[in-house]
Amino acid sequence: PADVKLFGKWTFDDIEVKDISLEDYIAVKAKSAVFVPHTAGRYQKKRFRKAQCPIIERLTCSLMMHGRNNGKKLMASRIVAHAFEIIHLLTDQNPLQVAVDAIINSGPREDATRIGSAGVVRRQAVDISPLRRVNQAIWLLTTGAREAAFRNVKTIAECLADELINAAKGSSNSYAIKKKDEIERVAKANRQILRPTACRLIAPGFYSVRQGRHDMQQQRHPHTSPALK
Repeated sequence: PADVKLFGKWTFDDIEVKDISLEDYIAVKAKSAVFVPHTAGRYQKKRFRKAQCPIIERLTCSLMMHGRNNGKKLMASRIVAHAFEIIHLLTDQNPLQVAVDAIINSGPREDATRIGSAGVVRRQAVDISPLRRVNQAIWLLTTGAREAAFRNVKTIAECLADELINAAKGSSNSYAIKKKDEIERVAKANRQILRPTACRLIAPGFYSVRQGRHDMQQQRHPHTSPALK
């Protein structure tokens, strides 16, 4: 409904998801409009159902990390409400739009995974799925706010507001943006492309490394190379 506003103040109308790949995974459309980020929904029962959870509720839940904060959803909701007030005062924008922009900017697009077994392990760059980009962005934003507020006179709400504003601008003052750049830099260093000479195409998209090695051997020593069994 058009008249549903988050905390009775922030409208869900005209919230724009500027990254087309994340449109289906950031729930801010009219269907996901809520008064408070507390729907008591069962979003973990089925794979991908969490994508339908209102994005501000996901941010709220992510604040409840570390044992001493588990289950304190009212406290987390209050922190988000205060942070949104601060964002509006500092930027004069709808804090919902700032939060959505921050999540879009903070999700890494590429990461490095470990490939191999039995002691021989190497890193390989891989693309990150849209849902994981959103998950990681939320985690990085809340972790940055939590670390900034620890042993600091600034409240967690102020730190969360700063983190969201900086991330929405793409500023390197943001913990999430710094971590995202670091993850992507490591992934870029671990990019490895299979050389066409080293592998032979057996079916569309499939390579046989063993057959490729045999082909290279045949090129070097055409008469001495044993037949591939």
